[in-house]
Amino acid sequence: EQRRLGYLSDGRTAGSGLLEFVNFSTMSKRKTKDSSLSLGECIAEVHMILRTRFCHHLPGKPFGVETQYKNLMDLLKQTAIHGESNSLLIVGPRGAGKTMLLKSVLKELKEMKQVDENLLQVHLNGLLQTDDNIALKEITRQLQLENVVGDKVFGSFAENLTFLLEALKKGNRTSTRPVLFILDEFDLFAHHKNQTLLYNLLDIAQAAQTPVAIVGLTCRLDVLELLEKRVKSRFSHRQIHLLNAFSFRQYLDVFQQQFSLPKEFPDRTFAQEWNQNIESLCKNKTVVDVLQKHFSSSKDFRSLHMLLMFALSHVTISKPSIQSMDLLDASRLYTMDSKANILHGLSVLELCLIIAMKHLNSIYEGQPFNFEMVYNEFQKFVQRKTNSMHYFEKSVVLKAFEHLHQLELIKPMEGASVRTQKEYQLVKLLLDSSQIMDALQKYPKCPTDVHLWATSALE
Repeated sequence: EQRRLGYLSDGRTAGSGLLEFVNFSTMSKRKTKDSSLSLGECIAEVHMILRTRFCHHLPGKPFGVETQYKNLMDLLKQTAIHGESNSLLIVGPRGAGKTMLLKSVLKELKEMKQVDENLLQVHLNGLLQTDDNIALKEITRQLQLENVVGDKVFGSFAENLTFLLEALKKGNRTSTRPVLFILDEFDLFAHHKNQTLLYNLLDIAQAAQTPVAIVGLTCRLDVLELLEKRVKSRFSHRQIHLLNAFSFRQYLDVFQQQFSLPKEFPDRTFAQEWNQNIESLCKNKTVVDVLQKHFSSSKDFRSLHMLLMFALSHVTISKPSIQSMDLLDASRLYTMDSKANILHGLSVLELCLIIAMKHLNSIYEGQPFNFEMVYNEFQKFVQRKTNSMHYFEKSVVLKAFEHLHQLELIKPMEGASVRTQKEYQLVKLLLDSSQIMDALQKYPKCPTDVHLWATSALE
């Protein structure tokens, strides 16, 4: 019977839709009964669930920001339910969870029927809406008022914005639909000419003509100093600060929570084994050391998600669970030194110049140097190793030196005179000794003499 159904569902006939439905319902009953998927299907499901979680930063339960969550919820409720106008700034470093906090509050708000039916949202980003006219067109599009505006010509920005908000009224002031304006990269809107958009939005909020809430997200602590006096006077000066002030123990809990599969996972046995494995990883010394190092350098969730994404890429049918070495490899990949990687692609001549600069740094204790000093140091090495090194003309060596400048491995000192010849301009090396030695270990077919020169004691 199953073979017959499978055969018919593969054949694309007029009745194939019905037969596919019958086939699917038969399969779903069978899978519900034994609640198991094939290993390949389980792995595909794991990748889909976790990648979606890591990439889209889906609003989960707020972590360590319960007070800020409550304050934001109360403020948005006042606008969405009671029709009060408000303005607020959420301030915190990148990756602190500003957007995640706002999304989780909005998710809870939308579960209230009254809010879901009435509240309108307008999302603006300072990186996308680079001037007020573009922002106004985006507001019109998101409020779906293109047909209402039509070919009307407005005398000013304020008149246009007021018209848009008037168009949302249902008949009287009490039944006007509240609008939530979310301004991501809020500080960039302060650079718009005359700050017209900010002034008009805050003016409407203060005048209480239409219930609006303006929520700005920024990573700049001095954002209020960027506002003009007339804009600042209309802002409520409410601020929510997000700082990652949680302990490593809590960080481990987040790691476990983010990597665990939900209870709704189709195959309960696989999910249980997966979650037990993640729980055991949290007690593994290698994993704890990796996470401790990561925690010390960056506490934000975005970087943690990136680390977990690298580790997840190791999960395949042949290796269906995360191992401690996967996280170690992911950490190495995440913390890979980009400047040291550039050294792997340099020519032998350019590498020799880097080593010469390394020796000059040791001799002069980090003082700046110029091309002539580097060239003299390189020439000493060439004269000692005439058999293994080719002779390079000075102009060729200078070209290699300039290439290192283009790669930003060296930089000219501030205040250097423009009239100074390039051979005598003072520069500084942007690599330390350990980076150079690590790169030499991995440099393909590095000449032995060059390697010995780099490791040799100063004469």
